[in-house]
Amino acid sequence: MSEAERAADATAKAALRRELLGRRRLLTGEDAQEAAAVLARRALELPELADAKTVAAYVSVGREPGTRDLLDSLHARGVRVLLPVLLADNDLDWAVYEGPRALAPAGRGLLEPTGPRLGVDAVRDAGAVLLPGLAVDGRGMRLGRGGGSYDRVLARLERAREESPDAAAGARLVVLLYANEVVAEVPVEPHDHPVHAVVTPAGVRRF
Repeated sequence: MSEAERAADATAKAALRRELLGRRRLLTGEDAQEAAAVLARRALELPELADAKTVAAYVSVGREPGTRDLLDSLHARGVRVLLPVLLADNDLDWAVYEGPRALAPAGRGLLEPTGPRLGVDAVRDAGAVLLPGLAVDGRGMRLGRGGGSYDRVLARLERAREESPDAAAGARLVVLLYANEVVAEVPVEPHDHPVHAVVTPAGVRRF
C-alpha cells in the first residue's frame, strides 16, 4: 500500500468516525439504556462468552453501547473479567473487575478498575475479548476510535496465536455496536484486524 493510499484510508476513517459519533450524540439516555439491556442478553447467549473462563472487556462511557449490565452478569457467573487501564503511552494495562464499587474515574472520562495491575500481557489469558468500536463491515473489519490502544492489544493477541499454534483458535474477538453501525465498508489499513462477531440489539453476526 502506497503512502497516498494510506493517507486516503486514514482520512476516510476520520470522516466516518465523525459521522458515527454524531449519530451517537443524538441518542437519548433512555435509548442507550434500553439498548444496553438488550445487548447484555444477546451477548450472554454467545458460546464465545459462555465458554470463556476469562473475558477481557471495557467499561462503556457516554453513548457507547452499554457494557455495565454485561460486566455485572459475567462477574455474577464467576467469569474472570479483565478491564483496561490506560497507560501514559496509550497502551493498556489490565485489572480484574470486582464490581461497580471497585471502579474509579480516570483520564478522558473513563472508569477504571482499582485492583492490582496485571501487566499489558494479561489480555493473553482471555478466551474472549470485547472490543469497543464505532462500526464493523461485512468482512468483520472494525473501526475503532483511532487512539491505537486496541491495535496494540490485537497485535499482542496475534503474537500469542503465532507462538502457540497448537492451542485453540485463540481469543475470540467480539465488538458491541448499535444496529446502524454495521456498515457496507470500513476503510482498512495494514495494521487492522477483523473481529469474529458483532453483537447489536438486532442480533448477532459472525464473520
